[in-house]
Amino acid sequence: MIFVGFLAALIWRIGAAMEAPRRARWIMLAALITAVIAAQLTLPAGHSLREATGGDVRLWLLILGFAALVWGYTAVLRAVKSRARPEPVADVPTRAGLSDDELQRYARHIMLREVGGTGQAALARARVLVIGAGGLGSPALQYLAASGVGTIGIIDDDVVDHSNLQRQVIYGEADVGQPKVQIAAQEITRRNHHVTVRPYQRRLTAEIAADLIADYDLVMDGCDNFDTRYLVNQTCTALGVPLIAAAMTQWEGQISFYDPARGTPCFACVFPERPAPGLVPSCAEAGVIGPLPGVMGAMMALEAVKAITGAGLGLGGRMLIYDALYADTRIMQASVRADCAVCKGKGLQAGAQAAKV
Repeated sequence: MIFVGFLAALIWRIGAAMEAPRRARWIMLAALITAVIAAQLTLPAGHSLREATGGDVRLWLLILGFAALVWGYTAVLRAVKSRARPEPVADVPTRAGLSDDELQRYARHIMLREVGGTGQAALARARVLVIGAGGLGSPALQYLAASGVGTIGIIDDDVVDHSNLQRQVIYGEADVGQPKVQIAAQEITRRNHHVTVRPYQRRLTAEIAADLIADYDLVMDGCDNFDTRYLVNQTCTALGVPLIAAAMTQWEGQISFYDPARGTPCFACVFPERPAPGLVPSCAEAGVIGPLPGVMGAMMALEAVKAITGAGLGLGGRMLIYDALYADTRIMQASVRADCAVCKGKGLQAGAQAAKV
């Protein structure tokens, strides 16, 4: 027995030194055990070699049976573990245009189960129009581009002013006096060459709103006046294009998602009449703390990414109000108005149909 054990250890060590595969070494040991059992069966009792290898074949058969039992138990245990362990999901992007560079760039997105390769491909196909390249649009544009939204439209007729630099972080001192949409487009392209940017250096009017918005999958309204807000809402509602709208002043911001075609209220359901003059002053009239537009603009971009990828729960039918001064966040429920002059209660009908499905 000792002699066989020594010989087995020697074979194993020599095989390791020669870098022989483990499978080959196990085969050599199996051949040794086979030779020992053959010796026990063929050599006469009392033979020196038979005595040196144990003297009784039943001992080796017992050892061999025990080894087979251990091997079988290990094999079964491995099989059970492999079935219990969830197999990795190969979430392959569906858009052939996602290059190796894009897969590396968006790796932190793709590893999220709510996004994955399919969601990232949806972002690459998405077309988002941002109305207003100011305090809200500035951070929203940067995060849309960084997230990989394939086509980003920007409409604004303003130029960069010194007073913008305190909060509109996409611009710098050298950009003062330049059109916002052109500078924003340059910055987006510089940050992510995979994104197509469409700058529109003009004001959004009723004459162009329908044709422009119809070319996009999602609209983000970051303008600073109610005339444009109501125009955007009316156009998006008529075309069935989802709308993310945010607003802010001083220390407080609000954001919601409007999509009556899919059961939510429209902007006019929540704000059927514009506030009285002076009741909701603009940032130029009342001031605004610098980081607040960054917070609200990032929220807009996040809601857009969720809407495009289908991740999580959006702000449809809810309005998030953020009070930066007191670090307080509140959610208010928003209901569809059956007598809404814009959507005419379309959200109620869409919600009823969805409930039936």
